[in-house]
Amino acid sequence: MRVTTHKFGNLPDGREAKIFHFESSGGLNTKITNYGGIITSIEMPDRHGKPDEITAGFPVLDGYINDHPYFGAIVGRYANRIAKGRFRLKNTEYHLPINNGPNHLHGGLEGFDKKLWDYRIEESSSSASLELSYLSPDMEEGYPGDVAAKVTYIIHDSNTIEIQYEASSDAETHVNLTNHTYFNLGGFRSEIYDHHLQMYSDLYLDMDQDNIPTGRLLPTGDSLLDFCHEKLLEAAVKDTPGGLDHCFVLSRARNFARPVAWLSHKPTGRKVTVYTSQPSIQVYSGNSLTGELTGHNGAKYSKHSAICLETQHYPDSPNHPEFPSTLLKAGDKYEYEAKFVFEILRE
Repeated sequence: MRVTTHKFGNLPDGREAKIFHFESSGGLNTKITNYGGIITSIEMPDRHGKPDEITAGFPVLDGYINDHPYFGAIVGRYANRIAKGRFRLKNTEYHLPINNGPNHLHGGLEGFDKKLWDYRIEESSSSASLELSYLSPDMEEGYPGDVAAKVTYIIHDSNTIEIQYEASSDAETHVNLTNHTYFNLGGFRSEIYDHHLQMYSDLYLDMDQDNIPTGRLLPTGDSLLDFCHEKLLEAAVKDTPGGLDHCFVLSRARNFARPVAWLSHKPTGRKVTVYTSQPSIQVYSGNSLTGELTGHNGAKYSKHSAICLETQHYPDSPNHPEFPSTLLKAGDKYEYEAKFVFEILRE
């Protein structure tokens, strides 16, 4: 494992962001910045040894300072949506910024994706870790409590990226963190229709017109949203109204020893296997990408040109006591982990 650190650029207030380059002996090249905890780049070889960029992002910091759809970022304090930007703790109702139709999304106007995190690097012979930490003050973006968040990326020579999430608070609050990387295992030469997806999920959350859960869990059954067996994404993405932006309940949740999802691209042989201790994955097929953003190697990120597999809790859990709880009490610890294993399929 080879690790190098460089200046990535300066924020508008003059602070300097760093970028960390991890080169594994297995051929995976990963770049992460402490601005937003963003995975800016993952280059992976195909079955013939030819590397390609497989994530959406920008080669320069300015691309991330400007508006972008959370490419590669750590999102929080609460990933996904909270209805009407409101939740109640005890006798107090908290109001959050509205930034997605009538709802609150991904931590608000200046969530964790827009923060400069403190960092610490550790290296060993076969892996390296990047520990990122950020102290979110009480009432930042409307959330109560001083929250100390820590996200640690561990990159292995075996072409594996682990992500460990931790948080603690001095007051009751809600926390739900995830990484928002957009994948295209074909190197962004076409849409994700020729990718295959499989997940251990036979339930998904029913949503209203604003992508807020109704509270019902629906069976995937023999439907477009049934990924219990590996299948092409084309029909599910094209024929599902609005594309995929669904929360899938994981039947293997909280068992980190076994994978919960697989994304593969047969033409190049690339495959990503996902492990998580969270109860769900939000699958998003890049429905809002318009082609206006240009990123790595001149790629234009158009509709359905990438897919996100966001390990997380259910959306709007603070307003659904029947869902797995996202409540973090004072003195308790929020922690979970996710792992992405990159490998080549046999022909």
